[in-house]
Amino acid sequence: MLQAISLAGLEFSPLIVLCPVAFVMVACTRLVLYRLHLHEKIWKVAWFEVSLFVCYLAATVYLLNGK
Repeated sequence: MLQAISLAGLEFSPLIVLCPVAFVMVACTRLVLYRLHLHEKIWKVAWFEVSLFVCYLAATVYLLNGK
């Protein structure tokens, strides 16, 4: 199970660390899609990127949870 991160007496959720990781993964995927001109084939780009962020965040939480 993921543990809270303690910094200077304050406890932070592990999602504070995992959200930027998922965001970087989405940014890399977006860069690849634009370089290969595949973003033109996506109907709603914004919805695709949001759903991709959620999927990457879920995968990151799952993989770092140790299961």
